[in-house]
Order: sequence, then structure tokens, then C-alpha cells
Amino acid sequence: MNRDTSCPSATPVAARHRRYETLALLLATIAGLLMSGIHPFDRTTWLLEVFPILVGLPLLLATARRFAFTPLVYRLMFVHALILMIGGHYTYARVPLGAWVSDLLGLARNHYDRLGHFAQGFVPALIARELLLRTSPLRPSKWLSALAVALVLAISASYELLEWGAALALGQSATDFLGTQGDPWDTQWDMFLALCGGVAALLTLRRTHDRQLARLR
Repeated sequence: MNRDTSCPSATPVAARHRRYETLALLLATIAGLLMSGIHPFDRTTWLLEVFPILVGLPLLLATARRFAFTPLVYRLMFVHALILMIGGHYTYARVPLGAWVSDLLGLARNHYDRLGHFAQGFVPALIARELLLRTSPLRPSKWLSALAVALVLAISASYELLEWGAALALGQSATDFLGTQGDPWDTQWDMFLALCGGVAALLTLRRTHDRQLARLR
């Protein structure tokens, strides 16, 4: 596979389509971020939850000309950003959708945070896969998938350490950010779901990802 990190296209029409879609996703992300910041349940929790967006968005903009991701990865990033923004606005334990599902199924807790940690594995797995394929000598293989999943687990563990640091620094103010809802195994569940998300992404989207990467040759 070509290691050129630019994003050439087969036709000018396809290139324009990708640019328009990427711009639309960017504008939608900014609009969603602004809306999520209007009267959130807790401002500190909101900042902590959307922190990955506040860091990632400028980084993507700064590197877009040198390294444009495939449309699939950009779409997944947008969905993940929406999950983070909704969780930041309501706090994960209070997201209405999660409460509705809990009432419908008779669950003891709001499981929206489980969705968030599943996405924390699903989306980074494809991001890691693309970065490895386009910036290293690695080729599509089982070892590549294993390495992508290992990176997902490293990200998940780092996030749990961030939550631990927030708890030490903020004390009771970090309760909504931690979102354990009284579950003593919440950290283990979070990492397990990130692992499940990473594996699911590679099993279901690997071929679609490869087709889009092939267009960058």
C-alpha cells in the first residue's frame, strides 16, 4: 500500500464530495459542541467529558492537509463526538435515552456510559488501524488487528487513570464524571466494553476500511 499520507482521489468529483462531507461533519461537530455547552447539568463534568473533542478537533484541523483520514473514520469520529457531547451535557447517569432503556428493560442503572466505553474502543480501533497502515511498514494481518486492539486497551486504561486523577483532584465534584453509579466493577466493565468495541469494529468494518484505503493509492 502506498505510504503517501496525502489524500488523492480517483476523480475531482469524488474529491469534492469528500471535502464537502468532511466540512459538513466539522460544522455539525462544532454546532453540537456549542449546543451541548448550553446549560449543562454540571459545567465541570461537561468540560471533562468533551475534553477529547476540545483536543482532537484542533489537532485534526492542523493536520488535515498532511493527513486526511478516510470518510469512514471521519464519520465514526463524528458519532463518537456526539456520544461524548450528550454524556457531557446530561452526565452519563442522567442521559434520557439511557434512562428510557433502563425503564423499558427493568435495569438497575443507566447504561449510556456502557455505550460510551464501547465507542471508546470501536472508533479508536479504526483510527489506530489507519494510522498504522499509512505511516508504518505494517500490512493488513492478524498481527495488525491485535496491535490495534492493544492500542484500544491502552487508551481505555489511560482514560481510567484520568478518571482516577480527576477523583483525587476534584473529590466529590468528580462523581458525575466517574459515573460509577455504585458499581464496584465499573472500571473493569469500562475496559471490557472498550475491548469488545475494538474487536467488533475490526470484525465488521475491516473490509470497508480496506476499500476506502485502497482509493488513496
